[in-house]
Amino acid sequence: MPANKPLTAQVVTVCFAPGEDADWFAASEKVHDLLHANGTPARRYHVRHRRLIGWLTRFFGYYLLDAARKFGAVTMAAGGRKSRLDLTGTAAKAAHDAALRWRAWNTHINATTKPARPWEDYLAQHHADPTKVTVNEARRRFEQQPRVLAMLAHSFDPYELSVYQAGEATYVGLYWRIALIGDALITTDGRLLAPASDSVADRFRFLNKACGYLRGLHSDARLCAVAIA
Repeated sequence: MPANKPLTAQVVTVCFAPGEDADWFAASEKVHDLLHANGTPARRYHVRHRRLIGWLTRFFGYYLLDAARKFGAVTMAAGGRKSRLDLTGTAAKAAHDAALRWRAWNTHINATTKPARPWEDYLAQHHADPTKVTVNEARRRFEQQPRVLAMLAHSFDPYELSVYQAGEATYVGLYWRIALIGDALITTDGRLLAPASDSVADRFRFLNKACGYLRGLHSDARLCAVAIA
């Protein structure tokens, strides 16, 4: 069964304008200044290899940050010049893996259990009356549902229930965007883009905006993915 991945891997994408110093120190400094956190490079991006010339450049790590190699060729990196990163391939691989996970969930969970209320519903009950419905009580009510118990038994994250139940296209769409952006994005002019809340809807709004920003960056702009400790 495809391994489940948590919805909230703490990764920040840092963007640099063409010509700007874009080493690991500069990325760490931006993350620390805006989020007051330290981090490490996150090798998330597939590396692009052009036809013909790519047979040579695949062995060189120029314009890349924290590159990983396989049989001597550069395959993954934590960042680098946008034109050297295979963003399409990165998103496609994430979409493929997410589709496998959703289809496994559909076979083992969706086809054998009734729809359940997502965690967000029970959390709303807690916020409405914290003295009557504590966080622990809300979690107990949520996790006693047969579908949620089945997800726990099959190692699916039940707190992603709302995304799974929204359908394959929604689940896959969330994860290919996460693969490109992570949980937050720092623009070239130092602005922090992040979800307004933990809700899936707000995550989609943020990811759509961040993907649009990423698409509009010049090919010489540089990116760096930082995993927050």
